[in-house]
Amino acid sequence: MLSVSKILEDIAAGRDSAEAAITRSRALIDERDGEIQAFEAVSPVYGPIASEGPLAGIAVGVKDIFDSYDMPTTYGSPLYHGYQPRADAPVVAMTRARGAYVIGKTVTTEFAFMKASRTANPHDPAHTPGGSSSGSAAAVAAGMIPAAIGTQTGGSVVRPASFCGVSGFKPSFRLFPSGGMKTFAWTLDTTGFFAASARDVALFAALLCGRDLTADDLDDAPRIGLYRSAVDDQASPDMLAAVAQAADIARASGASIVEIAEPEEIRRGREVHAVIQGYEAAISMAHELAYHADALSPTLRETLEEGRAILPQAYDEARRRARHARKAATRLFDEVDVLLAPSATGVAPRDRDTTGTALFNKVWTLTGVPCVNVPGLTDSAGMPLGVQVIGRFGRDKQALQAANWLETRLAT
Repeated sequence: MLSVSKILEDIAAGRDSAEAAITRSRALIDERDGEIQAFEAVSPVYGPIASEGPLAGIAVGVKDIFDSYDMPTTYGSPLYHGYQPRADAPVVAMTRARGAYVIGKTVTTEFAFMKASRTANPHDPAHTPGGSSSGSAAAVAAGMIPAAIGTQTGGSVVRPASFCGVSGFKPSFRLFPSGGMKTFAWTLDTTGFFAASARDVALFAALLCGRDLTADDLDDAPRIGLYRSAVDDQASPDMLAAVAQAADIARASGASIVEIAEPEEIRRGREVHAVIQGYEAAISMAHELAYHADALSPTLRETLEEGRAILPQAYDEARRRARHARKAATRLFDEVDVLLAPSATGVAPRDRDTTGTALFNKVWTLTGVPCVNVPGLTDSAGMPLGVQVIGRFGRDKQALQAANWLETRLAT
């Protein structure tokens, strides 16, 4: 895979140039994307490649749920075939302003929901890459680009990162802008990022926003809470073994490991995620449901119709439970720095018609806390198994540092 850190280091040392790095990614897309199908569109070749800016030389794929002025934005639906926005979404404009090259739009599932896309998993094309940020995760995993932008409303960054064996970073809610994207659920939609490693994704996010998010080495081993949730029995034996292995390696490397039982408020939060998502989605997509219902997939259409039937009182009660879950999530970090949990129920399903389930992700999206998929473990067939580092709200750097600390130890 391509490394953000390595590319920028080589450019700074004069061993490479921004133009050469972007040209290589274009060639790699031409060579590999015929099989992977990670890109919905590739940027037209015109104008100079930026040679200045902290991200100059980094080719970035942008999930096709974000508006882009120079490429169509289809939202994964034939309803928007050929739609050409007049302006970039804020996060896309940020990317260009920092010198990065938006090399293409990556494939998304239909309106970033559940209908599987055409994208294949680079580790085995028979397996799903996950979703909804299917193309973003797969493009990085296939080594075509060093970084990509995605979104998470349930588990759409962390889960495909786990399935594809890359680092996926879902920041604290609203740390990065989500404007200029096709809204699905406005209190859940979160902009996130993909790169080869925790160090790479942290550096990309840091240089993109100008905040200190870099995953520099920790002076002391982190205090890790081994999170025991009400849905752990739905994780595969391989995934449970991977989490246990990661905890054992962390403990042997000096980390303190304590088990943390899931509070009742967080369990209830997981249960109301669907109510909040469904109610907001029905409002956000009211036009498509009213005028183009037959063009929507049956699953999405049914979800929107069910969401339309949710009473405001039920939505308000779900939001109240979500607030309780957020408060409970803050208390989880009174004695630990980060939590460790499964990133998904198991390896990517051998079924291209599914994107997997957000069971192990959606409550953390609901509570708005930062999450990082840590790659490095596999099952006996070599398919990736990701473990998830979860941080306290607003402490994204700490979560990224802990993820990098763990990832380097899993690799040794």
